[in-house]
Amino acid sequence: MQFRHRLDLQLFAGEKTETATPKKRQDARKKGQVAKSMDISGSLVLLSSFLCLLIFGDYIKTRLLTLFTEVLVGRLTMQVTNDNVVNMLGRYGVQILIMLAPVFVAVIIVGLLANYVQVGFMLNGEGIKMKFSKLNPIKGFKNIFSIRSLVEFLKSIFKLTIISYLVYSTIWGERGEIAKLGQEPVETTFSFSVKLTMNLGIKIGVALFILAVLDFLYQRYEHEKSIKMSKQDIKDEYKKMEGDPMIKGKIRERQRQMAMRRMMQEIPKADVIITNPTHFAVALKYDGVHMESPQVIAKGQDFTALKIREIAKEHGITIMENKPLARALFARSEIGDSIPSDLFQAVAEVLAYVYKLQGKVK
Repeated sequence: MQFRHRLDLQLFAGEKTETATPKKRQDARKKGQVAKSMDISGSLVLLSSFLCLLIFGDYIKTRLLTLFTEVLVGRLTMQVTNDNVVNMLGRYGVQILIMLAPVFVAVIIVGLLANYVQVGFMLNGEGIKMKFSKLNPIKGFKNIFSIRSLVEFLKSIFKLTIISYLVYSTIWGERGEIAKLGQEPVETTFSFSVKLTMNLGIKIGVALFILAVLDFLYQRYEHEKSIKMSKQDIKDEYKKMEGDPMIKGKIRERQRQMAMRRMMQEIPKADVIITNPTHFAVALKYDGVHMESPQVIAKGQDFTALKIREIAKEHGITIMENKPLARALFARSEIGDSIPSDLFQAVAEVLAYVYKLQGKVK
């Protein structure tokens, strides 16, 4: 015995398996949903800070010694008053800012560049809008114990482990020098501490940057996954952008009906109807005062041709059978156009005959 189970393929219509469209990406960007790693900015800021300290170390050292010398030596005889203390603090504050300016400038530039390289120029206030849904305790509880929270927790543990290892290995490698510091002058101890700190800071900065690059790749993967679309989503988006095909079809049908009514209203003004006799019908009009040549004011095929002949009979319009001319006018002329120049002679003969029957002169 064979057991068969009917599978409804529509169940898979909502599965998000398609790459996001440009419009979907743009809408997500407007909401602030972009592939971005905060660790890249933090690691580069840390690394640039230590590199600036390494490059501008002598400059900062000179400024710092000058500042301490003036405070500890030059101000011993200063009279302590409110004005003197305020002026002194203001002056020293400016000197400290000048001393640390290279580090501040480098950190700001690197931070801005790190964000620009990841997401480009983007000003978005979506993230600071008040949303009461964020106060939902059930949703917040789910976020705490979500897969994303678990990944972030593991990332933090891994980063802490790497930093701990670098600190331990660096200090352990210098344990011999550290043991001798008690017998060294203060200047030597200070230089060694600076060197050790700089070495450790650059190592940690490089390690965090490598981890940040890996995190950025993961964030981009998660972002691409979060904005994936189903086939139905793509169809719905296309309908919104281009309009519903059914509605557009109805609009075109309505436009055709209106054009047909306007055309039928022009038939009583025709001078002659040239037919195939049953398949084609072309209505011609000529006014020697306002027209340089006869114009096609209506044409139709099959059922429309029949309607044109019926209206022509109701209004006493002459109907002429001329198969080659009817086919040529139908194929080569549009409504409102003048007839092709190579058909002038044939049309003129037809109109002359019609005018003769009607006793007109044009």
